[in-house]
Amino acid sequence: MSTASDARFWDRSSKSYARSRISDQAGYERTLERTRALLKPDGAVLELGCGTGTTALRLASRVESYLATDISAGMIAIAAEKLAANPMPGLAFRAATAETLAAETERFDTVLGFNYLHLVRDLPSTLRSIHALLVPGGRFISKTPCLGDMNPLIKLALPLMQMIGKAPYAGVFSAQELSGLIAAAGFEVVSTERHASKGKDSRPFIVARRT
Repeated sequence: MSTASDARFWDRSSKSYARSRISDQAGYERTLERTRALLKPDGAVLELGCGTGTTALRLASRVESYLATDISAGMIAIAAEKLAANPMPGLAFRAATAETLAAETERFDTVLGFNYLHLVRDLPSTLRSIHALLVPGGRFISKTPCLGDMNPLIKLALPLMQMIGKAPYAGVFSAQELSGLIAAAGFEVVSTERHASKGKDSRPFIVARRT
């Protein structure tokens, strides 16, 4: 398996993903509210793993520029259709990864990664790329499912679902392990919050600053 196979999985899933509903709308709205409070009006924002652009379209009006990216061209095509229907100055969608973007010259004061970090294959490398994409003192804001803190049955079922093409690659780590990996990549973890409105919250909202 490779990043190319990950892209193909999400390309195949893009239309059904676009039709899916957010499972915890209240928790999602709280995440948006907290993120807006951290964005600067003159800011340059990068979103990684933007999917079909729902979050980007909700946040982009709060900043000067907002580049929303995803590994899947299929996801980006749907996001671009949404943007064409509701144009928003400063917002652009592009198929890309943290690693490909880090090799370029543009840098950002905020990088967002929602429901993203558990899907990358080399998390330490991706976090180093995110660090490189930020200006000194820039913020990395993430909200990530930590499978290591979830029901053990999920970890048992995941490999079987992956074998039959019903699940993507997913890394297994706890919230504590994730915070340690973020710190090891050169960040100061400023805050960790829980935004879920129901059930056990295994998706920590983490704000980190590039040191």
